Amino acid sequence: MNKKFQSIRGMRDIVGADAAGFEFLMDIVKKKLTGYGYQAFHPPILESTELFSRSIGEGTDVVEKEMFTFDDHGDSLTMRPEATAGIVRAVVQNGMTFGSHKLWTAGAMFRRERPQKGRYRQFHQVSVEAFGITEPELDAEQIIFLAELWQELGIADCVSLHINTLATAEVRQRHREALLDYLKQRRDDLDTDSQRRLDKNPLRILDSKNPVMQEIIANAPKLAGYLDDISSEHFSRVISCLDAAGVSYIIDDTLVRGLDYYNHTVYEWVTDKLGAQGTICGGGRYDGLAEHIGGKATPGVGFGLGIDRTVLLMQEVNSIPKASAPLAYFILMGRAAKRRGLLLASDLRMAFPGRTVLTHLATSGIKAQFKKADQSGAEYAIIIGEDELSQDMATVKDLSNGEQKPVAFAALASQLSK
Repeated sequence: MNKKFQSIRGMRDIVGADAAGFEFLMDIVKKKLTGYGYQAFHPPILESTELFSRSIGEGTDVVEKEMFTFDDHGDSLTMRPEATAGIVRAVVQNGMTFGSHKLWTAGAMFRRERPQKGRYRQFHQVSVEAFGITEPELDAEQIIFLAELWQELGIADCVSLHINTLATAEVRQRHREALLDYLKQRRDDLDTDSQRRLDKNPLRILDSKNPVMQEIIANAPKLAGYLDDISSEHFSRVISCLDAAGVSYIIDDTLVRGLDYYNHTVYEWVTDKLGAQGTICGGGRYDGLAEHIGGKATPGVGFGLGIDRTVLLMQEVNSIPKASAPLAYFILMGRAAKRRGLLLASDLRMAFPGRTVLTHLATSGIKAQFKKADQSGAEYAIIIGEDELSQDMATVKDLSNGEQKPVAFAALASQLSK
């Protein structure tokens, strides 16, 4: 017996309503990105493992536990767990660290996580990045873009913005020293992961979701207590823009994000309608990342939008519109009718861009074809048989009221537009 193959655990087929939701979301996202001046830019899925360990951070869950990594003739390669590092690498490699650039990409990312609803080992993300501008107003512009997007997708009432500042490297170093002193005094109370991260990357301890750690985290020194004037002004200008735009937010001083490359602004958009997988989008500023991976110092800011979770949320609140009904369904009797029907259907698609025109090309009787036409939801059935071919005319039936009449092939488009 032949083996029946199944998809790999945590990697799903996106079909039917899910696929329609993806297309609806991406159509809107692409139009908005064009309006904001972003250009498509698509780096490869495979990158050097070191790129991610250096950019995301050695002590992060992503690098330590979640990456799909393999050896290729002595080179360690990784399937991208996120897109920003690859885009920054490409910007450096392609000499784009001069001037300003606004770029976006979309596609599959890969993390070795425990699969559940809203969390997959292959997931899909829109990554939006801007380079060459240090002003905090750019941070705010991207957040405002997202607030507008949620409105257009019909989920604005279901998401909330959590925002924080991670300040400058100097501020983080002072905070790191204070945090390290505090945590070392409580070393015996830390969970295993936190003890391991204590000397390597103590800031990651603040990102722990372990209930045992929450009281320790709540009482830890806050970065806000160490802010300098530069950091305070940057954050204040972001907040001022959000206030002016009417974007609501929650200042969350526990928010550190799961990636090490951030500085200044960090944020997440979260919902309470998807259970534990509540974050649908996150981003912030990463001014030191290009230099950290071997390039020229280049300011950057961006976000990653989870397509799978956003579509799931849209389905939860029924905000994905139903597809429009097909314009016409060609009922074709015989080979000659099929040949002519193909050409006429093509003409109608050209005349009505974006509308669906279906052709029945299987060998079926007229009764079965009418049944298919009704099931399709089409507005019109266009019937072509031997009689119609001999007169260069089709029988056009309005499927909403049953009325039908002969229409010349050359007049089909004008007739259907009435």
